[in-house]
Amino acid sequence: MFGYGGKYLRVNLTEKKIEKHDLEKKLAAEWIGGRGFIAKLLYDEIPAGADPLGPANKLILAAGPLSGTFWPSAAKMVFGTKSPLTGGYGDSNMGGRLMAELKYAGYDMIIIEGASPEHLLLIIDDDRVELRNADRYWGKGALETERLIKNDLGDEYEIATIGPAGENLVLYANINHEFGRQAGRCGMGAVLGAKGLKAIAVHGTGGIPLYDPDELIKITKNALHHITNHPYFERFRQYGTTDITDWCQEKGVFPTKNFTTGDFEKQAGLAPELMRESILVKDKACFGCPLNCANYTHSKKYGTYLDGPEYETIGMLGSNCLVDNIEEVQYLNYLCDDFGMDSITAGGTIAFAMECVEKNILKPEQLEGLDLKFGNVEAMREVLKKIAHQEGIGKLMARGSRFMAETLGHNSRDFAIQVKGLEFSAYECRGAPAMLLSFMTSDIGAHHARSWAIVQDMDMGRDNINGRAELVKELQTLRPLMEIFGVCRFPWLEVKLDFNHYIEAFNAVTGFGYSRDELYRISEKVWNLTRAFWIREKDHFGRNDDLPPGRMYEPLPSGPAKGLHMTEEKITQMLDQYYEIRGWDKNGIPTEKKFKELGLAAVYEDLKERGKIG
Repeated sequence: MFGYGGKYLRVNLTEKKIEKHDLEKKLAAEWIGGRGFIAKLLYDEIPAGADPLGPANKLILAAGPLSGTFWPSAAKMVFGTKSPLTGGYGDSNMGGRLMAELKYAGYDMIIIEGASPEHLLLIIDDDRVELRNADRYWGKGALETERLIKNDLGDEYEIATIGPAGENLVLYANINHEFGRQAGRCGMGAVLGAKGLKAIAVHGTGGIPLYDPDELIKITKNALHHITNHPYFERFRQYGTTDITDWCQEKGVFPTKNFTTGDFEKQAGLAPELMRESILVKDKACFGCPLNCANYTHSKKYGTYLDGPEYETIGMLGSNCLVDNIEEVQYLNYLCDDFGMDSITAGGTIAFAMECVEKNILKPEQLEGLDLKFGNVEAMREVLKKIAHQEGIGKLMARGSRFMAETLGHNSRDFAIQVKGLEFSAYECRGAPAMLLSFMTSDIGAHHARSWAIVQDMDMGRDNINGRAELVKELQTLRPLMEIFGVCRFPWLEVKLDFNHYIEAFNAVTGFGYSRDELYRISEKVWNLTRAFWIREKDHFGRNDDLPPGRMYEPLPSGPAKGLHMTEEKITQMLDQYYEIRGWDKNGIPTEKKFKELGLAAVYEDLKERGKIG
């Protein structure tokens, strides 16, 4: 098949058995790749009610047909599983170079199943695939492990690894790659830790068959010309995602003090210009990317090198915890990366705990002398270690803010800033209704990459909800196609590369000849299938699971968005409109008609037999 490695691996860790299978043409045609493969296989292969940390759960790595080609920024692969943090569908994408090596080795996907009592390393070197003992690496940090494996196997290998947080089953542990790229959200690292798999090392020397290479070359040249001549190109190359820090402060959407407000009076200490002046070493890029938006940094104070911090980390471990020093944020980011945990959920959970301390909900005896107050970076460093090793208060915090709120009570759930168990990314939403609706309806929980609508929010009128449902549904249809194709969204998002060029490139690579409408239908099918996964896995799933935390109903006390807040009436109206556009019922459940028109009749019947839908 054009655009594909043509095979996939099934790795059973219980039996230490590795199988190679041909990639089915029907699967590729109907689900394309990346997130599409993952949604389909997780629903089909994970038993209903499976323990996310048990051997019946699976973790799938899937590249897309554009992954590893010379199309700009074709550097994404997706990791998917039943999330131990949320209990529902979970996936997370990763940049870097891993997916290119996997495709060049001839594989489009790895399905990891079972669990091993032995610590293991999976090595893929073209046709040679083997499991080795990983005791030598167990207990080591994720960044250190990557260096050790490269020393042992060679620099030509691309590595994905977990840290102590994954080994110790922190529910938001992540998977690290290339010293700063992560599959960060939903607890992918905890699932690998539960399975006993410390790392995956991949080296490939093959190529990717292309349907029309001459056409792809022509389209790619045109795309590169557009990208490199766009007015924002040079600035985004310099600052990457950190460039939005000033904008968020200016608009009053910069999360501050556990989302109490949206402006941080000491934001200058986190500004992108200061980051470049004080800690930048060099710019860095993922595979085949002309934007090279990553910032490789060095803290002289701590002696740490890191790819980052990105904006989300600056917001969640910086302003949201009242930390105003970019070098301190860099070190906190380094600890998250080496321990192997999601910096967004870590920042949200720590800020929640800080507010619980401030409100005397968390007692001194529970903290064992830890002065976990806003702005105390020493306490933050210590608590990250406790979380990673599930020690003391870290054992409670290792399960995220939703679980903490359910455990601590005292109406603390109102300021646990999460939806479906996943903490908000770094955007205060009381004056950004579309962004809030994006968080509410995201199929993994409150994550920005599903539908980044906050810029449009500013143009549409911040105190009304008109047009938000339509906007969010459109973005939730287009953006997932990027992770189905296996590409980064930044050329489209930041320098406005026309999405039609992606469609042209996809067809030049695969020969499928799909139209935008056909691709949108596949994307919508994926979105409805992940919704079905939630319906199957969570009793009484529906509208209540799409509601925001109580804090969103409190007027913002300060800043450019002062006084703005959501109301129950606005939330109800937005959800009603969104569900209607989606073809779902008033409770947010896809109708029989919607399932059938998307070719998901068997899923509808499965849910009906289980008593999950009427």
